[in-house]
Amino acid sequence: MTDDRDDGIPWLLWPFYAIWRLLTLILNITGRIICAVLGLFLLMSGVAIALSVVGAPIGIPLAAIGFLLLIRAIF
Repeated sequence: MTDDRDDGIPWLLWPFYAIWRLLTLILNITGRIICAVLGLFLLMSGVAIALSVVGAPIGIPLAAIGFLLLIRAIF
């Protein structure tokens, strides 16, 4: 048994299906890149804010959120 989902697509609709798959691939890659850049920015700004004693309560959670976004972008 195979898990291919392409078997149920009629040949007449296959070009639309291929364009749709390409569009979802492009949006998926773009979303991962945006997530990684945002996570890196939040991580760096959180660490910079956490270096001051006064900003530590805000900087540590900010860095944690940035780290989690980076992990999400990788996996």
